[in-house]
Amino acid sequence: MPTILYGRTSSLSVMFCKGHGRRLRAEGIEAVMVSSPGSGLDRIAAEEQVRTFAVPICREISLLADLRSLYRLWRLLIRVRPDITNFGTPKAGLLGGLAAALARIPYRIYTLHGLRLETTKGIKQWILAQAERISSACADEVICVSLSLRDQAIELGLVDPAKCVVLGQGTSNGIDFERHRREAENLEGAKLLRKKLAIPESAPVIGFVGRFTRDKGIPELLTAYDMLKRDMPELRLLLVGEFEEGDPVPQDIREQIKGDPLIITPGFVSDTAVYYPIMEVLALPTYREGLPGVPLEAAAAAKPVVTTNATGAVDSVVDGHTGLIVPVGDAAALAAALKMLLRDPALRAEMGLAGQERVRREFRHEVVVNRWVDEYKRALRIVANRQKTRHSQSGWRLAVKRTFDLTIAGVGLVVLSPLIAVTAVFIVLTMGWPVLFRQQRPGKDKVPFTLLKFRTMRDARDESGRLLPDVQRLTAVGRLLRAASLDELPQLWNVLKGDLSLVGPRPLLMKYLDRYTPEQMRRHEVLPGITGWAQVNGRNALSWPEKFGLDVWYVDHWSLALDFRILWKTLSEVVTRRGVSQQGHATMPEFDPGEALDLKQSR
Repeated sequence: MPTILYGRTSSLSVMFCKGHGRRLRAEGIEAVMVSSPGSGLDRIAAEEQVRTFAVPICREISLLADLRSLYRLWRLLIRVRPDITNFGTPKAGLLGGLAAALARIPYRIYTLHGLRLETTKGIKQWILAQAERISSACADEVICVSLSLRDQAIELGLVDPAKCVVLGQGTSNGIDFERHRREAENLEGAKLLRKKLAIPESAPVIGFVGRFTRDKGIPELLTAYDMLKRDMPELRLLLVGEFEEGDPVPQDIREQIKGDPLIITPGFVSDTAVYYPIMEVLALPTYREGLPGVPLEAAAAAKPVVTTNATGAVDSVVDGHTGLIVPVGDAAALAAALKMLLRDPALRAEMGLAGQERVRREFRHEVVVNRWVDEYKRALRIVANRQKTRHSQSGWRLAVKRTFDLTIAGVGLVVLSPLIAVTAVFIVLTMGWPVLFRQQRPGKDKVPFTLLKFRTMRDARDESGRLLPDVQRLTAVGRLLRAASLDELPQLWNVLKGDLSLVGPRPLLMKYLDRYTPEQMRRHEVLPGITGWAQVNGRNALSWPEKFGLDVWYVDHWSLALDFRILWKTLSEVVTRRGVSQQGHATMPEFDPGEALDLKQSR
């Protein structure tokens, strides 16, 4: 049975994976959970009926303790031998990622829940950034819990864009939609809770659910509340949660919360769903998030949300449709947005229903878990295909392929030397020097090499010094060379050097590496070729996704017989000159990853 091992720093964070164990078991896949010892680990073991392992992991930097945790994680991975690891949260992501790489786990996922470095400075910020880079480098795939988090991680240079995906619209586990929706309809329960908390029926309520810390925007929320209660003397502020010593709020804010009788603080509650129905609006003036669950829970309860344009938070609300978004740290803007909603019951109802429908469609627990299961199935197929590829392109088969490449390339250079010389003369006479076009291209495992081709275009530029489009610079001789594939002849030297094989996925531009999906990147698991499966099945007449699909198919189905078949079909393609270029282009347009968004950003 395939095995997926989840690793988180805290046992409470393991509950982000609630429901995965049961769903995976239904698919014939075992889930294993690892975290520091704690009640969350015990609870998920009982509820999900999964194997669990306790490995102490410190949240803060502690060199000796971190080395012990790394060793214990490595030993555990060697013993369990999962097919896939999914480590998340900063410390577990770092240590677990390193341990999984050292243990040579076939497929490694890093789940990026947020960026602590966004609200730190100095040496701590630098250390956190390096930790994120290492965690991402150790992973085959980085799954971000929101679109803005993905964009921020790429912009900060923390992750290879080709590895980075978001499943659907994000979140790690989704929302129990039915539980929150039922509570929104339970008006009698809301009345009882209001009475218990001593909130009059006529009093408007601003709600907050979360940690009472500076980076959750508690100081701004209190300032906005002070502005609003001047005009709304009955206004209540409902703060569901507790103070935390990490990133504490200023002492005067703490005293204000404790001393104001209109600020209600029920403390930590295990079931927050019963609190949303008594709120008119939820406020989350946070500084940073991954993708906060609280706004989605409030939306499921048909409540509008006011949050900030911070990373992650901005994905939890559709501005002007399910709530309002204000700038980070702007208490005046926060107060204005809250006032707008408190004064307009019809707008609150409209936004609440729109948010509820959005959560039902995109963020229900069942929908999110199904996306994760689909992603694991895809990863398991990659693991199986990699193993098949390593087995097939190894040993005597690889030796035969390399011997054949050397023989054909060597003989070809000798036999075709007169044609090569004549072609070089024509290029010099029509275009001048140089004869050869040299360009860095990614080879096997993305290692760059210098590709050689006969030059087919002039170095013509416009008045501002920019190169003209390829189709304008392509000469008549160049067009003939491309049509007959004679421009590829110098690549026989690349074959002799071992940069290329005769048959394999064509090596494309280095800049495309940042645009591939993880699936498309698999075209680099084998040596690139002068010709390939895509070249004999449409060549440049194909779309980019079609080309990449054929390249990956070749990687998964390679055999010596297939190579011979491709070489034979290549002769036919050269003679018929099919698919040499797309209309309006010297070959085909630049690769636009937008053509494959369904595969990359929102699986």
